[in-house]
Amino acid sequence: MTENAPRRRLLDLIAGTPSLLASGSRVGGDVETPGPLMLGGTVLGDGNVRGELWIGTDAHWQGEVHAISAVIRGRVTGAIIVTERVEIAASAVIRGRVTARKIAMARGATIEGDITVTGGEAIVEFDEKRAPDKS
Repeated sequence: MTENAPRRRLLDLIAGTPSLLASGSRVGGDVETPGPLMLGGTVLGDGNVRGELWIGTDAHWQGEVHAISAVIRGRVTGAIIVTERVEIAASAVIRGRVTARKIAMARGATIEGDITVTGGEAIVEFDEKRAPDKS
């Protein structure tokens, strides 16, 4: 991919070294990161991610989480508030409020709660074409 080529996935945009909570890990309490966060385990608490948030297929966040952008493949129980764009995969299960400037949601994703698009654009629906990750 050339430097000026468009990037289709939020994970392609992650700059710097992300914080990582690996599969099987469990954090009880609030989480704050100065940049991106890749979650493979469980967080029980609120969060402030000052970068991209990636929630893997087997991951679960319980609480209110704020991020600049996000890719949700696992579960969120609580609110997810994203400043820019959130991509919600078919494997995602969200029980709570979703707020973002732009929202892209795969057919098959489950959202039980309010959805607010702050940028005025319609929610983009898509068919998942990539195989699910094993995070």
